[in-house]
Amino acid sequence: MPGDGRRRILVIVNPHATTVSDRLKNLVIYALQSRFEVEVEATQGQNHATEIGRGARDGAWEMVVAFGGDGTINEVANGLAGTEIPLGLLPGGNTNVVCRTLGIPNDVVEATEHLLSLADDLRTTRVALGRVGDRHFVFSCGCGIDATVVERVDANPGLKSTAGPWYYSWSALSGYMRSYMRDPVMLEVATPEKSVEGVTVLAQNSDPFTFFGSRAVHVCPSVAMADPFLSMSVLKRGNQLDAATLIPRLLSSRLDAGRHGQMETFDRLIEARIRSLSTEADGTVRTFPVQVDGDFIGRFEEVEISIVPDALSIVA
Repeated sequence: MPGDGRRRILVIVNPHATTVSDRLKNLVIYALQSRFEVEVEATQGQNHATEIGRGARDGAWEMVVAFGGDGTINEVANGLAGTEIPLGLLPGGNTNVVCRTLGIPNDVVEATEHLLSLADDLRTTRVALGRVGDRHFVFSCGCGIDATVVERVDANPGLKSTAGPWYYSWSALSGYMRSYMRDPVMLEVATPEKSVEGVTVLAQNSDPFTFFGSRAVHVCPSVAMADPFLSMSVLKRGNQLDAATLIPRLLSSRLDAGRHGQMETFDRLIEARIRSLSTEADGTVRTFPVQVDGDFIGRFEEVEISIVPDALSIVA
């Protein structure tokens, strides 16, 4: 620690996150400086937070704080994965799934006060991270309809910010009607246990999957961040009846989405391979969209999903 006893921390802030403004950022940093020695780096584009996080591996920092939405947290986690450097969290996004899952206040002022209260004793939780290809995820990875929704939402940041969950809902409904009821990409999901075919795959490292306003949305409820395994659900087909009966289960606190007739679930999963079974008219393999922690990362013909136990320390 420096001579005055304050811990040295690096705050990685996404200035374009939904609820982050210059005024709010300055207020948060000013407050943190009362208990920490603070350095701030602002991200300048996609994956920049990962680069900054990797640069913090030299041991100069006693904590790295991600100030932004779930995408920012994902990038910083990718930079710190495999190290002992603790990750602190300040919510700046629209949904803030990771913070809310860990019990960190969803209001950034309250979350800052919470972090200040831990200045003398950084209580850390060691968590597992999911992995798809060369990318880690903190709470979810999706292939299919949810990734289609994320791709569309990310392309319209203004509506994402102003309309919030309603824009996600509209994107989900329109994407489902246009793509998944007509000609979806069929996927083969192969696990050590068995193989199954479907149109959408969701792997989770924790529960819930997301929030619709204040309501938690549960898809794979039998998993927590500290667990050394994933939970996965596969939607085997998509039609109007399936949508009408599945959506109420996703939003219900009593009904289990995994027990829907068109859902196949896998618990305590270590690894899985997902590949496209569909082809274009010219015989080329059709690709499918993939998202991690609410960020679209591209379209693929095949991906492998796995779990990395004890991969990251989080201050909660």
